[in-house]
Amino acid sequence: MHLTHPIEPVYDQNSRILILGSFPSAKSREIGFFYGHPQNRFWKLLSALYEEELPQTVEEKKAFLLRHGIALWDVIGSCGIEGSSDASIKNAVPNDIRLILDAADIRAIYTAGKTAKKYYDKYALPKTQRKAICLPSTSPANAAYDLERLLAEWRRILE
Repeated sequence: MHLTHPIEPVYDQNSRILILGSFPSAKSREIGFFYGHPQNRFWKLLSALYEEELPQTVEEKKAFLLRHGIALWDVIGSCGIEGSSDASIKNAVPNDIRLILDAADIRAIYTAGKTAKKYYDKYALPKTQRKAICLPSTSPANAAYDLERLLAEWRRILE
C-alpha cells in the first residue's frame, strides 16, 4: 500500500538542529505525531539529554522541540510500506527538506538511523549539498543500543 506522510514538520525560524527519521511508524501515523510508539526511546532520550520531564502530549512535544531549537521531520514523503518496517519501504518519494533549510539557520542535520541516512543521501543530499550525521535509531528494534548507549551517541546534538 502506498502511503503519504501524514505529519507536518516541526520547525520555526529559531530551529538550529534538524533531525530526520525515515517514515512514520504505524503507531505514529495512527496518533498523528512523530515517534508515537510507546516503546520508541526518542522522547525519553531527548528529555534525558536536555534534563527535562518527558513530554506527554503532541503539544508538549512540539513545544519541547521548538524550545530547544530542534526541527523534526522525515526524509520520505510517501512510499509503499508494510506496517512499520523500514526494510519494506518501496517506491519512496522524498520530502523537500529545503522547506526547513530555507526557513531556519540549520547548523547540523542528523538522521535517526541508517535507513533515514540512506534515503537522505540518495534524495536530499544532491539538492542540499549538506551532509547529515547518522545517529543510532531509537526504535525498540535497535536492541543493540540500550538507553545509556543511545545517550552517549546522541549527546553530539548538544555540541
